Amino acid sequence: MNDIESDPLFDDKPRAHEPRGRRIPLRYLVPNVITVLAICAGLTGIRLAFENRFELAVAMVLLAAFLDGIDGRIARMMKGSSNFGAQMDSLADIVNFGVAPALVLYAYMLDQARSFGWIAALLYCIACCLRLARFNVMLDAVGQPAWQKNFFTGVPAPAGALLVMLPVYLGFLGLAPTRAVAFGAAAYTVIVASLMISRLPVYSGKAAGTKLRSDWVMPIFLFIVVYVAFLMSYTWQTLTLTTIAFFISLPFSTRAWKRFEAADALSAAPASPNNDAEAASS
Repeated sequence: MNDIESDPLFDDKPRAHEPRGRRIPLRYLVPNVITVLAICAGLTGIRLAFENRFELAVAMVLLAAFLDGIDGRIARMMKGSSNFGAQMDSLADIVNFGVAPALVLYAYMLDQARSFGWIAALLYCIACCLRLARFNVMLDAVGQPAWQKNFFTGVPAPAGALLVMLPVYLGFLGLAPTRAVAFGAAAYTVIVASLMISRLPVYSGKAAGTKLRSDWVMPIFLFIVVYVAFLMSYTWQTLTLTTIAFFISLPFSTRAWKRFEAADALSAAPASPNNDAEAASS
């Protein structure tokens, strides 16, 4: 990673050939503005939750997650990446994927579990911070096989935010937030926190690359349109099914990881004596 002095947003050293009020290209500002808007959406979701406007609160948290998910891509598209933006995005992740979902869930249901609910919310927030810290450290890892870039280690923070609010989705579908349900939601929150800091391999989708087979283009377009249509019309049902589908996908991710590991072990294994003799005789 470059030193902060070389960051285009912080390089304020005076130069002879530049005026004192240095101009910063707009492409460096746009992604950071989106990140700030994501933080505002997450914090607004917390406020709405404590005003008992839970549907809007969940919508704001999901909006924060969406904005937080596109700011990095926009930065790369506009060639406006910077060290400041990377640090800003990491801090925004803690708010949008850690603090906001935990407090919305606590205000909606976990408070009925008293101290157990608060402890569960705390554990989720801490797990999210640990997950993000580990992700940032692993970005600088070298010597890893290329296929490992197709997997996350542990459930990623955005997926964790989606998963942890499952009790809220079910509550909107008619599940009464009783004290017994609140204790169950607290246990579920701890499970999600454990998955985030686990070593469980989770498929990242990066293997799809930037190119698709031509016969897959139209089905993918159709799937996206249908999914968005259901999300707009049957929001909580769609989010519930999405959460369940994610849990179902976890064993398949582990299976794919083990398959890649086995292939690596096979390729790294020394040749057998028979193969060596055949090679020598030839």
